[in-house]
Amino acid sequence: MIWYPYEQMKRMKAPYEIVDAEGPYLYTKDAKLLDSISSWWSVIYGYHQPKITEAICQQATKFSHVMLGGLTHKPVQELSEKLAAWLPGDLDYCFFSDSGSVAVEVALKMALQYYVNRGENSRKSVLALEHAYHGDTFKTMAVGDDEDYHFVLQVYGKNPYIIHIPTELDALEKAFARYGDELNCFIVEPLLQGAGGMRMYDMAFLKRSRELCDKYGVLLIFDEVATGFGRTGNRFVADVVLPDILVLGKGLTGGHIGHAVTVANKKVFSAFYDDASEKALMHGPTFMGNALACAAAKASIELFDELDVMTRVAHIEEIARRELMGFIDSRIREVRIMGGCACIEVYDAKTLAGYQQFAYERGVFARPFLKYLYSMVPYILTDDELVHVFTVMKEWFRRG
Repeated sequence: MIWYPYEQMKRMKAPYEIVDAEGPYLYTKDAKLLDSISSWWSVIYGYHQPKITEAICQQATKFSHVMLGGLTHKPVQELSEKLAAWLPGDLDYCFFSDSGSVAVEVALKMALQYYVNRGENSRKSVLALEHAYHGDTFKTMAVGDDEDYHFVLQVYGKNPYIIHIPTELDALEKAFARYGDELNCFIVEPLLQGAGGMRMYDMAFLKRSRELCDKYGVLLIFDEVATGFGRTGNRFVADVVLPDILVLGKGLTGGHIGHAVTVANKKVFSAFYDDASEKALMHGPTFMGNALACAAAKASIELFDELDVMTRVAHIEEIARRELMGFIDSRIREVRIMGGCACIEVYDAKTLAGYQQFAYERGVFARPFLKYLYSMVPYILTDDELVHVFTVMKEWFRRG
């Protein structure tokens, strides 16, 4: 029996069985569906993308995987070099893993050990955002702030080493004034908090965060697993405000195979680069640097430039604003749009009950959650396909 994610198995509705996928479409035995959420925001170029598929197939003829412990290979070397050249600043040191959640775990471990290696054992605390979501492993749940996902941690009581603040400048200033000397890092989903409710906030908050992290000697971590590769309307938010550690996943491989990377700057890496063996980062996911995933990721990065993704994202945002901004219904609390993300937040989660099947019957795959009806489409949608996604959203409220 398959144990499905985020579901009460006893009363779960049967999932749609996918028999094929091509471009932005998922196929069941009796339906063709526009995927409006890119398989949890990862399949940014659509399914069965030829260049990425070919890269995986070519690598598979040589070998699919070898461990990075004591071994290396050309795909991981080429991807590391590509990332170092492609990412901003001196974000040059790539530690690979197999999922975004694990990559965030690595970032948090790096931040703590950075100070331990420097003999600053008093920096035990992490500053994070209210409504944060960074994954479902234990440390990522601890820095998260979403009771709908992480309520199980309530059995431990309040974690004294995690401080959560809203995305408000006054709260930010007060947190650093009070806790700055005991923080090892400040971790954020920059500009767009995804699973926490598609919440959007201002770049000024991040710019001030960088200044305060510098002032108090705190590492700044950007979790761009969801926000990276154009989703916020920026290539990476890290292009505008430079973090010390950057976490990437999802779109890294164009959603074709699981892979993630935690990228550190020289300052962080240098704290581990030492003759003392105890200063090494003692972490090693079995499938880190997987050869197939590295080949896919390199092809995905090349596609990002070849397809002029940032122009596409700007166009998606333009159409979303034209189609959704100003759309009014008494059940709608707010419409929010940023880059490749559009969200309709309702007052009552019951308002969205049945929407998934409604959309399915109109040729769209969607998965609203809680009070949020949203789209994070593959970047390859035509204008007509994109308008259809938004039209189905509006039809739900107009149906009577």
